[in-house]
Amino acid sequence: MVPTSEADSSALQNSNRSLELALAAARTAADNRGQQIEVLDLRGVTPIFDYFVIVTGASRRQLHAMSEEIDHTLEDDMNDRRDGIEGYNDSRWILLDYGSVVIHLFDQETRSYYDLENLWAGAPKVDLTGVVDPSQTCPPEDVDAT
Repeated sequence: MVPTSEADSSALQNSNRSLELALAAARTAADNRGQQIEVLDLRGVTPIFDYFVIVTGASRRQLHAMSEEIDHTLEDDMNDRRDGIEGYNDSRWILLDYGSVVIHLFDQETRSYYDLENLWAGAPKVDLTGVVDPSQTCPPEDVDAT
């Protein structure tokens, strides 16, 4: 049996690694002109995964480029392994499954239709300051001051 302090330390290391992967995916998407980039912290919402990275691309070619470059970054540079990919051929919603991190690359119409940010509204957004140019992130939600 693993003492609690070791188990807690291992969980923290896994969580930190997940955040590193999510931020690397967001940065790579930004480097490939992805837009409306968001990282949702799902750790307090579901035990299935830690983070969603959500990105919009302008064309099939751009979605493919982002997908391939994210794979290169996470697999070659960060020594991780993708568990699965969905939607690459249709290229309206490409899903890259890295276990604790799931990357969603959408065209604008499909992103609006599925509206994952609303579906997972209970998940806090990770601050991407210093990771992604602010012009490539989603604008903050309107806050009703009344």
